[in-house]
Amino acid sequence: MKDFFTGAKIRIFLHLLSWFILLGLPLYFIKRWQVGNDFIWIYYINTLVIGIIFYLNYLVLVPMFFFQNRRLKYFLSVVIVLAFFYFVTDKSNELVFNYISTGNNTEFAKLPGVEASTPAIPDKGSSFVRPPYRQMHLFNYGFTSLFLVFFSMGMRVLERHSQTEKLQKELEKEKLNSELAFLKNQISPHFFFNTLNNIYSLISINTEDSQQSVLKLSKLMRYLLYESEHGNTPLSNEIAFMNNYIDLMKLRMSDKINLSVSFPVEYEDINIPPLLFIPFIENAFKHGISYREMSFIDISMLTSKGSISFRSVNSIVKPREDTESEHSGIGLDNVSKRLNLLFPDRHKLTINKSGTSFEVLLNINFM
Repeated sequence: MKDFFTGAKIRIFLHLLSWFILLGLPLYFIKRWQVGNDFIWIYYINTLVIGIIFYLNYLVLVPMFFFQNRRLKYFLSVVIVLAFFYFVTDKSNELVFNYISTGNNTEFAKLPGVEASTPAIPDKGSSFVRPPYRQMHLFNYGFTSLFLVFFSMGMRVLERHSQTEKLQKELEKEKLNSELAFLKNQISPHFFFNTLNNIYSLISINTEDSQQSVLKLSKLMRYLLYESEHGNTPLSNEIAFMNNYIDLMKLRMSDKINLSVSFPVEYEDINIPPLLFIPFIENAFKHGISYREMSFIDISMLTSKGSISFRSVNSIVKPREDTESEHSGIGLDNVSKRLNLLFPDRHKLTINKSGTSFEVLLNINFM
């Protein structure tokens, strides 16, 4: 039903409904109020003419001239069409009246509702004077035809505007998908760059731990290569991914690092874009731990119906001389861009930095 009420189907339905009403009205009038049968002849002739004017302007003149910025030719064409069909209606109405007023059509004259063949003439003492037929016809035709011209042009312009908006939204969607793919490709190499450095440092220290690290990394790679390629992923998979990453990082932590992790145990397993939170966790481990002084990392997540609240707090330690500080903001910049693309006006990202701690607060509303 939703697809029916969009696009060309609803337009065709409305056009058919309008014609059904227009063509059915005179039959109702004749049956309900015993209107003369001459009315139906005049009505259908004029309805046919206004239908031709409407669709000629709607389907031909507006697309051919108005949309092509050939406005002068458009207005000249409209004037010619209206003038031509004025004479058509004038002549056809005259023929109908002559047909009715003659006594030749005796069967038609005997139909219910048909008056005497001669037109009604007002009494000499009456103050009412019937308006001249041609002036009334010109006025009615001019008002109706101009209304149809502007109405059909307005409909066509609105439909074109709607199609343009639809195309624009499709282009924006394609642009969004391209930008998300680009941002994801930036995040993944940056993430593996730091993780491989961690594994490299473990090889010479503890072979068994380095092997476990490789297994953890293989799970992370499997998630990135397969799970995250489907667009969205269940929240449970994302939490498992973050736990694997944290377990991998814990293998090289010292006793001077206080790590606190709190992920929800029971939650609604909603689908979310992958890799939303890992850049914050990666940033906390990269810049928040020290092997020479006390440091801390506090990671937590709360979920409610249709929303997620994520918090990451870490200590700020003095960067080592070999740290590539110019690359430290790649992950955070990318996740901020992704959030703006994915959840415009439906998220709030707050970053608080003091002399001793760095805090990230992210609230996302998925409803």
